[in-house]
Amino acid sequence: MTATARFTGDANPYGGGDPYADYRTADLPFTDLVDLADRRLGAGVIAANDEFFAERENLLNPEPAEFDPERFGHKGKIMDGWETRRRRGAVADRPHPADEDHDWALVRLGAPGVVRGIVVDTAHFRGNYPQAVSVEAACVPGSPSPEELLAPGVKWTTLVPRTAVGGHAANGFVVAAGHRVTHLRVNQHPDGGIARLRVHGEVAPDPVWLAALGTFDLVALENGGTVEDASDRFYSPAVHTIQPGRSRKMDDGWETRRRRDRGNDWIRYRLVEQAEIRAVEIDTAYLKGNSAGWASLSARDGDGGDWTEVLPRTRLQPDTNHRFVLPDAVRATHVRIDIFPDGGISRLRLFGSPTEEGTARLAARHRELGG
Repeated sequence: MTATARFTGDANPYGGGDPYADYRTADLPFTDLVDLADRRLGAGVIAANDEFFAERENLLNPEPAEFDPERFGHKGKIMDGWETRRRRGAVADRPHPADEDHDWALVRLGAPGVVRGIVVDTAHFRGNYPQAVSVEAACVPGSPSPEELLAPGVKWTTLVPRTAVGGHAANGFVVAAGHRVTHLRVNQHPDGGIARLRVHGEVAPDPVWLAALGTFDLVALENGGTVEDASDRFYSPAVHTIQPGRSRKMDDGWETRRRRDRGNDWIRYRLVEQAEIRAVEIDTAYLKGNSAGWASLSARDGDGGDWTEVLPRTRLQPDTNHRFVLPDAVRATHVRIDIFPDGGISRLRLFGSPTEEGTARLAARHRELGG
């Protein structure tokens, strides 16, 4: 584990105006990877030992934490995060918590994967953040209960050792562990509040599950698809196009700035593995006056393969899911969608099945990652 830019100590008390004006953050090398703890992928905070001031579920909200200086409840200041009560010592002559005292929360990742970086965000927790945090990981199949996860036989591996953090800051940690993870145990020492948790990494799907599905979405985040590059991310990230479900609002898709040249915009994807694509969906849900005018799809097999057009330039309608059955199955590892001239799409779905070679590589990787 290597800490990135380090923040320690209290932030200044809130003095009015923009609460993020003095927020401490830095460029982190892993935030372009998928957030495995994204609630939209199915992640959840399934248990915590204490959530007296603020609920544990706030940790995984996809939006930045909000701060309302006037919002108080019966228990005190209402914070947009997970906040525990103040710990105390056992007796009057030892009023401080013991060194081993800490609070914890159990997080089920939305998609099992390899963790490459973690952000423990203490936004708006200026003087009530934890002194230190630590994060442990486990790989447990199925849908274990909190009691099963906390049982003595479960193996937990430290991803982030006990490390001092700062208030009102994005505390980032590069993670070097290379094994498959399904659950995290987030610890704050000895108590306090965390606004958001982000767990960036690479999805490592279960090949047995994918084999049972047969035909599935080969580029979906939850199945191991990724966005490798995009021409423009001005209004919203390209990775939105492979999120689960249909888009529910305009910024839940991919939208580019308005072009004033004769070029076009595009996204390049890597499939979960080598596969044969048989059907395509291009959705422009909620993109009404700003959807792409036309789209084409190209595919290649291997990093150095030639691009072959598999769906010619086709007119798109606003706020519409377009479905195409390909005349022949297309073998590919990568796909590129070009939109003309600009605008956006909300989702791309590529339905098919891995090849024998792709299936073998998926199984081998699963074994290597300890799945």
